[in-house]
Amino acid sequence: MKKKISTMPFAGTPEQEAQLKEVIAKYAGDKSNLMAVMQEAQGIYGYLPREVQVMIAEGMEVPLEKVYGVATFYAQFSLSPKGKYNVSVCLGTACYVKGAQQLLDKLEECLGIASGECTEDGKFSLEACRCIGACGLAPVLTVNEDVYGRLVADDIPGILAKYE
Repeated sequence: MKKKISTMPFAGTPEQEAQLKEVIAKYAGDKSNLMAVMQEAQGIYGYLPREVQVMIAEGMEVPLEKVYGVATFYAQFSLSPKGKYNVSVCLGTACYVKGAQQLLDKLEECLGIASGECTEDGKFSLEACRCIGACGLAPVLTVNEDVYGRLVADDIPGILAKYE
């Protein structure tokens, strides 16, 4: 699954940039710490936009392509911001067989975004994931820590309304 790159404008703060510079300074000189820097950067910003990747590449003295390669290879990294409410649809086998794709399609329609994207207002982000271990409730989706199971596409508007 290819990661989507955010089209939202970067909105980093001077405080976040100062934090990132401290992290880079802590690990500077040892390129083997690239992933640690990226993890801390994602903790600061919530995701790894191009602007942050450039700061990491320059600070760690590695090519930007290497930072991007690591960010797109490992599932833990996100190139798009997460919304206040992160909606995740399980596409594991049990959920998929019981209609999870229809849930994802309905969410994309209702939110006006594709999987891997965030609404312009920053309220919702949407992603597909693999098995979350709730196969008995298939199909399942989560909104942050809230779990919803045994769903049909017509349930989606009511679930989203709880977070409006």
